[in-house]
Amino acid sequence: MRLPYVDATDPNAFTTPEESAIVARVRERRAPRPLQPLDLTLLHSPAVADGWNSFLGAVRTKTSLADDVREIAICRVAVINEAWYEWGHHAPLAKAGGVSEDGMKILEESVLSGKKGAELTEKQWAVVHYTDAMTRDVAVKDDIFAELKKHFSEQEVVEVTATVAAYNCVSRFLVALDVGEKNGVKSQAH
Repeated sequence: MRLPYVDATDPNAFTTPEESAIVARVRERRAPRPLQPLDLTLLHSPAVADGWNSFLGAVRTKTSLADDVREIAICRVAVINEAWYEWGHHAPLAKAGGVSEDGMKILEESVLSGKKGAELTEKQWAVVHYTDAMTRDVAVKDDIFAELKKHFSEQEVVEVTATVAAYNCVSRFLVALDVGEKNGVKSQAH
């Protein structure tokens, strides 16, 4: 951790009703879990924490994407960006969403180079390749986009794209500030 986590229980930490309301909104989204190290870092800037909470809350919980699709995108971003704190939170959700053990091993490989196999469905592979292209190259080649479009509606394409983009933001924040103290070193993720 490069910044100390905010002590959200400190009565002097948030001095205005607006800041207290922001903390309450973040707590509400996280409930029944406590605030996470990510929240406690973001709360150094309550306005940023508030926008983050709203945006990431929508991406995480208000899209039409199936759990496996959403978590595959998030897990691939985490692996590529070496955000092992992020991987640690989302790999169990990917498994719970239906990604097989073999599929999880594939997701954890840093470079796949166009790989395809029975570990993932065609639809899941389309998400992996799209996530890899967005994360590594930013620009997505037409053939990769066409493969994604074959499996998803326009709404879902927007939602997959927003998920990949949002979690690239999350991973970069986590790694730059070493939130969770588990980034950059894969062995610490397990």
